[in-house]
Amino acid sequence: MKNLILVIAAGACLMQAQDANPLSANEKQSWNNLKNLLTKEAARMPEEHYKFKPVNEIQDFGTRVAHIVTSNMRTCASLKGEQKTVSLTATSSKADIAAAMKDAWDECDAVFNSLTDADLHKMVAGRGGQRPELAVIQGMLEHSQEMYGYMAVYLRLKGIVPPSSDRNEP
Repeated sequence: MKNLILVIAAGACLMQAQDANPLSANEKQSWNNLKNLLTKEAARMPEEHYKFKPVNEIQDFGTRVAHIVTSNMRTCASLKGEQKTVSLTATSSKADIAAAMKDAWDECDAVFNSLTDADLHKMVAGRGGQRPELAVIQGMLEHSQEMYGYMAVYLRLKGIVPPSSDRNEP
């Protein structure tokens, strides 16, 4: 009986430790999911289609990828109190974009790996002035998801299944 009580107490402590930062854990899970989808999406598009755009009025696929990489690097660096950018241009190759993506994802991983629920309440500089860190992170995640959705259409138009649809394809 004594051992059972110890096991239950240890389990309760473990559950409490896991639940100590449920909001930041959720944000980190969302980031990891989006990071993996964006990385796979960029890898699936062949280099010869990085300049593909469905109509002339919109950005090509490579520019869309470069945009989200640049935006996420800027946001994550600013959350760390730094000013970092990646150097991508309209003529950047798939390899250049992939290397910049790795750097940006490393920067964002550092933010999410150290994130606590208390951090989410801190006021930080953001678009339009001071905002809670949670709002800045949520904005970044929403923007990343929006870009993923746009780029998924580009893949479909080239006959490529987007990563999030793998499980749904026959």
